[in-house]
Amino acid sequence: MENPKSEIRNPKPEERPRSARARKGGFTLVEMMVVIVIIGILAGLVIKQLASRAEKAKVEATKAMIAQVGEALDLFKLDLNKYPERIEDLVNMPPDVDPKKWPPGGYLKKFPKDGWDKEFIYRKPGTRGQPYDVISFGADMKEGGEGYDEDLWNSDANKK
Repeated sequence: MENPKSEIRNPKPEERPRSARARKGGFTLVEMMVVIVIIGILAGLVIKQLASRAEKAKVEATKAMIAQVGEALDLFKLDLNKYPERIEDLVNMPPDVDPKKWPPGGYLKKFPKDGWDKEFIYRKPGTRGQPYDVISFGADMKEGGEGYDEDLWNSDANKK
């Protein structure tokens, strides 16, 4: 005579209830697809936030670089009693400058670029009531624009 307890404890696979067999087999295709869709949505949100922060960081870095270039231009003016003709003159000594008045290393260590790795526009005299303009055309590299494409000027440095 067979032990009735062994049948209850270890039923054969074909005798188990369907839900018990499904649970032991792992996740269903629908469950896996739901998880993948949720992960995709979360990844999309994170990437969008990171991209937005990266652009904001480029704007802030450009504003800081414009301020640094402005300070170098003002130091050039204090030392030599004139503003440079070109922005490159902050890095390399112009031929018309007395070497005794030129600081070691120049006024900037390297040629300045904005957050999008583009050269600044330098105008002397300035067009907004300033002695000079230092301009970045923003993310779109075109004059005008809004948001991250907005032009950044030295005359806007004190604006929030």
